[in-house]
Amino acid sequence: MSAQTSQPLNPVIVAPPPPKSNVTRRGPETRGAPKRVQRTARQVPPKPVPVPVPATPAPTPLNSNVVAGSASHLGLTAYQMPASVEVVSQPQMQEQGYRTTTETAQGAVGVLSGDAGGAPAGFSMRGFTGSQVNVLYNGIWIGPQAITSRVMDTANLQQVEYLKGPSSIMSGLGAIGGAVNFVSNQPATGPIRSELDGSIDSLGTYRTHFGSGGSTNISGLDYRFDISSSKVNSFIDGDYENLNNVSGQLNYRLTDSFKVFGAIDYKRDDGHVYWGTPLTTTTFSGPFSTHSVVAGSAINTFDGSVIAPVTVDSRTLTTSYNVADNSIGAHELWLRGGFEWNVNEDITIKNQAYDYGAKRHWFDSETYAFNTGTSLIDRDRFFVNHKQQVIGDNTDLIWNSSFYGMENRFVTQLSVSRNEIQFAQEQNPDDYPFDSVTVVNPDPGLYSMTPEPGIRNSRLDDAAITVEDRLKITPILALIGGVRVDDLSLSRDGINFDGTLPAGQPFTTTWNPVSYRAAATLEPVKGLMFYGMYATAYDPAAAGIFSVTPGTSLELTSARIFETGVKALSDDKRAEFTFAAYDIQLKNVYVALTNAVSTLAGEVHTQGVELAAAVRPVDNVKIWGNVAVTQSRYGDFDVWTGNTPSNIAPIIINAGASYRFDNWRWPVEVGGSVHHVGQRYLFEDDLTAMLPYTTADLFAFVDIPGRDLWWQGVEKMRVTFRVRNITNTVYAVWSDPGYPDQVYLGAPRTFELSASAKW
Repeated sequence: MSAQTSQPLNPVIVAPPPPKSNVTRRGPETRGAPKRVQRTARQVPPKPVPVPVPATPAPTPLNSNVVAGSASHLGLTAYQMPASVEVVSQPQMQEQGYRTTTETAQGAVGVLSGDAGGAPAGFSMRGFTGSQVNVLYNGIWIGPQAITSRVMDTANLQQVEYLKGPSSIMSGLGAIGGAVNFVSNQPATGPIRSELDGSIDSLGTYRTHFGSGGSTNISGLDYRFDISSSKVNSFIDGDYENLNNVSGQLNYRLTDSFKVFGAIDYKRDDGHVYWGTPLTTTTFSGPFSTHSVVAGSAINTFDGSVIAPVTVDSRTLTTSYNVADNSIGAHELWLRGGFEWNVNEDITIKNQAYDYGAKRHWFDSETYAFNTGTSLIDRDRFFVNHKQQVIGDNTDLIWNSSFYGMENRFVTQLSVSRNEIQFAQEQNPDDYPFDSVTVVNPDPGLYSMTPEPGIRNSRLDDAAITVEDRLKITPILALIGGVRVDDLSLSRDGINFDGTLPAGQPFTTTWNPVSYRAAATLEPVKGLMFYGMYATAYDPAAAGIFSVTPGTSLELTSARIFETGVKALSDDKRAEFTFAAYDIQLKNVYVALTNAVSTLAGEVHTQGVELAAAVRPVDNVKIWGNVAVTQSRYGDFDVWTGNTPSNIAPIIINAGASYRFDNWRWPVEVGGSVHHVGQRYLFEDDLTAMLPYTTADLFAFVDIPGRDLWWQGVEKMRVTFRVRNITNTVYAVWSDPGYPDQVYLGAPRTFELSASAKW
């Protein structure tokens, strides 16, 4: 991951002697500051007083001094956590050009991401992918990633947190490979600061954002407001997405010990989506066959025939096979509120209540299969609508105490939630494939089908209690552990398109899983931390939580992890590295063979090592890099024993560097990054290989100081020029295993110009 830009120390301001008065009044602007000793007129004037050091420390090269709330309720920094935790900050997103949440994974250790048409913003890490990696919003889980996630701009985010490995203790269901947490921009106490930024690239993508935050004229009231709008133009002909987001939060300190907050976040997206490029055969494509994208064979989705040897036809690199009137979109509204009460120096109570509502729709042709008999692309028609409502409340009690002279922190959280979702989707596939089009220059046609929906209603109630504790046995040795107990209740009902009731419905089932984490940290010298950890996680065995039925297994999977590692930070905070080795086993696994049939796969066993390092040898140089080696295999499986799950790379390497010319009137920084991903498989049968690829990006930005700008009051303006995929590499970036004969291609070389102003 990239290192952040160094932040200069605040200037030292010389304060004049206090007024000659027997009483010094403390207005709202000085509350919380140290009281000054009163002096008489004959006393020596006080010495110059420096501005207090900000409460938030300057970032370290790997952001290890940042607290990741999704990793623990204990308020530990990433360095203190006995686990692999990675934080991508907003300055990093800007420097590296991460425009969407999917792109924030590009520099993360061992993480891959992709925007599948029906399940955008998916992640792969430590041998698991899709809904086996939880996606959280300010620490809140709203359902499986494959159902709930959307393409989201990063402008309204403060940071993105990656917690690696099984971690149900923090987010409950689905955290097998880990969790990704999106944290909204937060209010800050201090002068109001604002920023305005925008960008445009050679594909026609544009982004605009305005943000502002700080303290208001009302004592104790801080705010943050962000509004962003963008159009993400795909390299695929006619595909695009409009993204709009408005968010805000108010923090109000009623007293020094009691704070309340309220937050709102509205997101809307719509457009035409890319569902992948169908694979053809080298026999058909001939001289137009590509040889560095895919290899092997594939199975035709519709008739089961073999497509071999596979290739991606170079004439189809920008071709859309969707119908002309296709449509996707969503409306999402978050409401959050709560309080933080410091009862005394040792006890704090926090509360957050939330309400989330969403409507989503897909209306398209999304399955494409090359027919070796006709040399055409066979297509389907499909639609689905979601209506979802999630309400919940989290209450935390934090207690700092001493246990036989040993420092101890105890946290317990009580969380309750209700998650209701209704699916209305096409259920009468009497004519599949619906039509066929040519491979080259296909006529898109129209949907031309009367929707016949089936309805499914699901409700998941969850009440959970979590307990965590950190006991410092000695100043260098700490024991950290936690337990989570859930009471889950799922109910489902519905009606088929023809008025009949679905088999086995309505039904209700309950689970009472227990997950835990046990760990220790050892810091023999300051800045060198060793750790060891064991943790567990759980998930429905046969399907996503909103897809299980009495006809499938209603058992839960059982996952565990052993992890050990070391974290180091130099005294001057200029150099940092982390190393982790882990072993994960997931038992009682079911794998979908088709949309209707699942089979017992026994287990998935994953082992790997991860190394990350970053250094700022001098103020104007930054160097960073990371490597992850992963081996993930199905075991005890009568069909695919020894196979690797889809979208899992055996090796991922990221590296970058930049140099800043700071002595120029307008400082200029130039830099770049390299991203290498090893071979992955499209589907669990491992028939189709997505071949290794390497891409590189370059950037240069110039900081124009306010003195040279026509807009007075602006602190500085940054103008950035960026080239993505400078070698114009053609590669497969992602796959959706539900579509086993099509892949998602990566974007070609693009040029981007952006500007941002701060005041």
